[in-house]
Amino acid sequence: MQIKRKHWWLLGLVAVATAALAAHPHYLRAPSAQLGSPKVIVNWAEVGLGNTGSGVTYIASATAGAKFQCVKTGHVCPKPGAKEEVLQDVHVSGTFSVDKNGKISDTLVIPAPRSTLVCPHYQHVVIASVVFTNITLTDVTNGVSSPANPSALSYNGPECP
Repeated sequence: MQIKRKHWWLLGLVAVATAALAAHPHYLRAPSAQLGSPKVIVNWAEVGLGNTGSGVTYIASATAGAKFQCVKTGHVCPKPGAKEEVLQDVHVSGTFSVDKNGKISDTLVIPAPRSTLVCPHYQHVVIASVVFTNITLTDVTNGVSSPANPSALSYNGPECP
């Protein structure tokens, strides 16, 4: 009879330890960031979420400095060419479902900043370059935040003189 009590006690300890781990949301490793020409793709895996029926909301964010220019069809540079430089905080959010193991593995795509450049007739706006810094993923629901790895990325396209 005493052996059975020890087993129940041990089983109870395991259950409490498992519940404690499930109540501790954290990223398995730093979220990864890669360039998606000219946007940033952020991938992550977060565990210890328990069973949240309403899902978890994330925000992927960065500071982006971009150069825009007007070009003709075929990416021909006009003379003189209109250009614009932009510095903006950019972000995207999403709500994701937790799997049966208390884990979320997913992706968010941070867009390049928007241009306000207006091109003359027969020209259109293209992005010449963009630098993303301070790339971060935040679990808004649980208050968990982490810089991405790498935390800065740059895109360089063709640029008119």
